[in-house]
Amino acid sequence: MTQPPSQQPPQGGFGAPQEPPPGSPQPPQGPPQTPPPAQPPQTPPAPQTAPPAQPGYGHPQPPGQAPGQMPGQMPGQMPGQAPGQIPGQAPGYGYPQQPGPYNQQQPGPYGQQPGPYGQAQQPGPYNQQPGPYGQQAQPGYGYPQQQYPGAPAPGGPGGPGGGSLLKRKPALIIGAAVVALLVIGSGVFIATSGGGDDKKPVAQKSDDAKPSTSPSVDEGNGNGNGDGRESDDDLNAGRKPGEAKVLWLQKNDIDLPRNGSDVYGPWVVGDTVVKGVYRSISGYSVADGKQKWTLKLPADLCAAPSQTTTDGKIVIGVKNGTTDRAVCADLQMIDLNTGTVGWKKSIKKNGIWDIMSDISLAISGDTVAVGRTGNSNAYRVSDGKELFGKQQGNCQPFAFAGGPKLITASNCRTDDPYNPQHQIQELDPTTGKPKWTYRPKRGWEIDRVFSVSPLVVSLKKEKEKGWSILSLKENGSFRSGLVSDKGDKFAPDCGSAFAVFVKTLDGCTGVAADANTFYIATAPDSSGLARTNKVVAFDLNTGKPKWKAAAPAERTVKPLRMEGANVLLYVEAGYNKGGGIATLAPTGGSVQMVLKHPVSMSEIESTFYNTKIVYAGGRSFIASGTVSGRNDKEELETKTMMAFGN
Repeated sequence: MTQPPSQQPPQGGFGAPQEPPPGSPQPPQGPPQTPPPAQPPQTPPAPQTAPPAQPGYGHPQPPGQAPGQMPGQMPGQMPGQAPGQIPGQAPGYGYPQQPGPYNQQQPGPYGQQPGPYGQAQQPGPYNQQPGPYGQQAQPGYGYPQQQYPGAPAPGGPGGPGGGSLLKRKPALIIGAAVVALLVIGSGVFIATSGGGDDKKPVAQKSDDAKPSTSPSVDEGNGNGNGDGRESDDDLNAGRKPGEAKVLWLQKNDIDLPRNGSDVYGPWVVGDTVVKGVYRSISGYSVADGKQKWTLKLPADLCAAPSQTTTDGKIVIGVKNGTTDRAVCADLQMIDLNTGTVGWKKSIKKNGIWDIMSDISLAISGDTVAVGRTGNSNAYRVSDGKELFGKQQGNCQPFAFAGGPKLITASNCRTDDPYNPQHQIQELDPTTGKPKWTYRPKRGWEIDRVFSVSPLVVSLKKEKEKGWSILSLKENGSFRSGLVSDKGDKFAPDCGSAFAVFVKTLDGCTGVAADANTFYIATAPDSSGLARTNKVVAFDLNTGKPKWKAAAPAERTVKPLRMEGANVLLYVEAGYNKGGGIATLAPTGGSVQMVLKHPVSMSEIESTFYNTKIVYAGGRSFIASGTVSGRNDKEELETKTMMAFGN
């Protein structure tokens, strides 16, 4: 292990590529796989004396895989075509696809410079000097070219924009998502995918939503339809002393388009848990799962922030029509406490290059910020008043992260679209004025924001297929760059909506941070009898690992957020081992269970796809991030959300 960046600046940056220190970003190790449902531990099979026969015509396909479709290949994707790549287009702005050897040449997001890392920089408008992970900068970097504002490098993380999903079945999409990888050390970064009428949506109470008899909700008292159990089975029959109760189990009751739909949320507001699917958003009782209200939307739900305002209000994105030409251009405010709709308006378009095929939303205080390629707007959540719009200069925000601070990532026009210049800023949520600006070294792109306070940022470098994590101080100056131990692999889960032209910055799980420590889960290790992993804590002042804590035997864990001084974790269910909610002390040690999910429910718990977990009020909520089915019957039998509590 080498010294952290603050003690040993790597040589390189401008000039010939140099070898990186162990722990610096590396290429992915092959296409990701969605973990299968928990299986019994297996012993290694006996060596084969001959290669197995290839499946012939009519051989059963994996769920959702069309005949002749390669594993992991999206519907309509040509052989050798990267997920989301337009046919004939070279790979570009999307995630890295090709693996490479450890310690492949990899310049970091910092350059040579005398003096300590984190030293404040005062560059001029044409400052070219390399600095530690870049520097704080003034607007105007780079020479303006004849290119539309904020244009990314050719290619994208998704496929062709503007198309719609076919309206009828059947095909279980292998993720209504495209799963991609980025790497730190040899680590894995996972990102998954997501999903004008003037009709005013109306919230209505569901008189037919009676959990004791409704096919969409099972309270755990004998109505377990669609979960692979007998209809008269009690979901709590196998519960052991010390295990939580199954409060309810819900399955899909929405007729979806052919390729299914992403799930937005869940958000917990008081005694209501809310999620949005396709053309509706609904609130359910946290105690029994009964539907309290449902709001029918005039078109597809296409964007939503990861969090609400403190009083439970949210602004969602809705397509401006139901045709193939519809884009995500309308905003709708909703009070999630009651399902009451507030203001609705179309996003103000800033010129002919303002593409709204995809948008990202983030809420900070009473402000909702709207990001997309080369443009942005912000509105007051309470009344819909526009607060600020497109910024002046060559750098334009494309995405935001919300919460206690409003953070934005911007793309700056340069003379080479294949060598981008990004910057990150904290904005005043009322005026949009930057409080500070930080630029990483050119070529490194702002990928995700793992925490806004303290600020921890994920960077990627497309050309070298690199990944790095840095932290910034309150004033936006460099704090540290994280350097992992050799061989450590990491797996943040950023299952946000799949977008062609824009991405969401926040909403990742598998990570958490307090004032001085960043916590991240390692990628699952399958070398033993069952999958397991660890949590690694990094010192944000030095970038060095502080300690590592193992998951419970034969299970994996991922940080969700901080719970007081402790790290809140989700413990995934394993074979004959229940999942649950746990905590980890800031000093490390062993995982302490807070809520033990029943072992008898481990098989069902393991079948949720692209899982989303929320813990609030002593209850845990597990929801599928994507809902689909191969036919109408399977679609309506798909489990979508369940709740546990004492």
